[in-house]
Amino acid sequence: MQINATYTSLVAVGDSFTEGMSDLLPDGSYRGWADLLALRMARVEPGFRYANLAVRGKLISQIVDEQVDVASAMRADVVTLVGGLNDTLRPKCDMVMVRDRLTEAVEKLAPSCKQLVLMRSPARQGPVQQRFRPRMEELFTHVDELAAKHGAVVVDLYGAATLSDQRMWDVDRLHLTGEGHRRVAEAVWQSLGYEPEEDWRAPLPPAVPPKWLARRAADVSFARQHLIPWIGRRLTGRSSGDGRPAKRAELLPYDLSS
Repeated sequence: MQINATYTSLVAVGDSFTEGMSDLLPDGSYRGWADLLALRMARVEPGFRYANLAVRGKLISQIVDEQVDVASAMRADVVTLVGGLNDTLRPKCDMVMVRDRLTEAVEKLAPSCKQLVLMRSPARQGPVQQRFRPRMEELFTHVDELAAKHGAVVVDLYGAATLSDQRMWDVDRLHLTGEGHRRVAEAVWQSLGYEPEEDWRAPLPPAVPPKWLARRAADVSFARQHLIPWIGRRLTGRSSGDGRPAKRAELLPYDLSS
């Protein structure tokens, strides 16, 4: 793909991955790959506009019902859509419904923009990935099929060994670190045809295996701070995104001084 200098706007649609968790800023807000990508695009295109409709915890039906029509109406040059992975991590998941709703989203978004970007989301090495791998790969196969049909770009993060490295993931084991988000931004940047600035797939230095006691302490801390609250929300039908507004609800010029 050649560089397209006419990309003057970006709308990001999705869940916590696109909202930017856990790329934490000093003020307590999250940055994330979509913000980093928008910053880089704004540097090469004066007047560049950006909206981020993503909200943590959203399932694919919520993304379609709450974000897709809004994004479509913005008529942005580039739209990124990442959704459905939260559904696959639920104990019960209707994959037919997930595929149908994702199809609905793509059919609405693809005609509304110059370039739709889809992703095969990254997954952390570990038991969660192994347990839900069949669902995840079914989702990603459908992503590939939709992209081929509608002319979307697919960024294959799932196939990048570096992004499955546990060191790329925050202590909650569900969200990428700042370094992980930075690499995703580079991956999407390259998928849009911009000149590469680095090898986002470059492996990390060899890891020093943590001692047994440190691993157990980390497991206990993870269970107490993240796993138990997550299970509690699932059992009560709550979501971390309940009542939370879109990260950047309007398609506005990106302020390079911010």
